[in-house]
Order: sequence, then structure tokens, then C-alpha cells
Amino acid sequence: MSSSPLASVLFVCVHNAGRSQMAAGFLSHLAGDRVEVRSAGSAPGDQVNPAAVEAMREVGVDISEARPKVLTTDAVQASDYVITMGCGDACPVFPGKQYLDWVLEDPAGQGVEAVRPIRDEIRTRVEALVAEIDAAAVRKS
Repeated sequence: MSSSPLASVLFVCVHNAGRSQMAAGFLSHLAGDRVEVRSAGSAPGDQVNPAAVEAMREVGVDISEARPKVLTTDAVQASDYVITMGCGDACPVFPGKQYLDWVLEDPAGQGVEAVRPIRDEIRTRVEALVAEIDAAAVRKS
């Protein structure tokens, strides 16, 4: 196995405080160093949603040290996959990138009970993404 990542993935939502942070946490947890993981927001919040942090802690993924980051053109250019979650046209488009739009409920302002089903949907989608990345790597080898 090569030491370089199989792919790099950028998760984007508006505030980079809930959905994109949970997705990045799951991808890091599930793929380890096989995939380079980034997340950003078109209008980043001040902190990661505490209910998202708690919901992820419940499934053994710690995102408590994560901080919202601003979306940059460089982050998009450096990514193989760009996954948007409700940021609309704020994300720049470059040829050769795979763009996916995941329609997910926004956990902003919701308690952990409401965030759990969003977390679980994100995990399902991230697991499918890991399988896709692994399959693409096998096809290339």
C-alpha cells in the first residue's frame, strides 16, 4: 500500500459546524490515513455544534477539537471529491473533481435527539463513499 492517500475529500456546508464536521469525523474514523479529509463552510460559524459533538461522541468519534474553517478555492482545487451539504452555489467548480450534493437536514439549533438521525444518515453516506474510493483504487491498480 502506498503512503499517499487514495483520494482527498472536502465536505462543505454553510457554517462548517454540523453536517460537514460529522462527515469529516466519520471519514477520518473509517478510512484513517487512506483518505485526506477536509471540511469547510461558505460562512463558518464560531464553533462546532455541541449537539453534533455529543452525537458523534456517542458512536465513538471525537470531533470536539474541530473548528469551523472558511471555504477556499485552494481547498476545492486540492480535493478529488467535493461534497456539498446545503451550501448551494457558494462552492467553486473545477474540472476533474467529483461533486456530490448530499441533501441532509441542518442540525443547527437542534438537540442531540434530533441530530442522531442526521448523524446516522451521514455515516451511511460516508461508508458508501469509502467503498467507492476503495473500489476506484482497486480499478487503478
